[in-house]
Amino acid sequence: MGPAEVLPVAGEPLAIDLALADAPGLVQLECLRLPAGATVADALRASALLRALPAARLDALVLARWGKPVAADALLHPHDRLELLRGLLVDPKEARRLRYRRDGVRKPARRPPR
Repeated sequence: MGPAEVLPVAGEPLAIDLALADAPGLVQLECLRLPAGATVADALRASALLRALPAARLDALVLARWGKPVAADALLHPHDRLELLRGLLVDPKEARRLRYRRDGVRKPARRPPR
């Protein structure tokens, strides 16, 4: 469940946010209203954002709920945030090493005296 830990009320529709990050610096957000008991797969089927994507691009995306991987058959909870993320192109540790080689050690910014 998301950070709010809200339990569903029987019969009340779920408000779900679906975030699509399929290009660097571009995040598209869609708000969905789904019936109680809906799954992640139901949310994907209901999304207008995903219908516009070619199947090949959709297959390359990773599905997550609040940043953690989630299965398509998982039940949704009120105010969940589903995320479709592109895979990493480079390991974050390797990227840090490359920046260090390129830029060297950065000195912390000096704070003015109080």
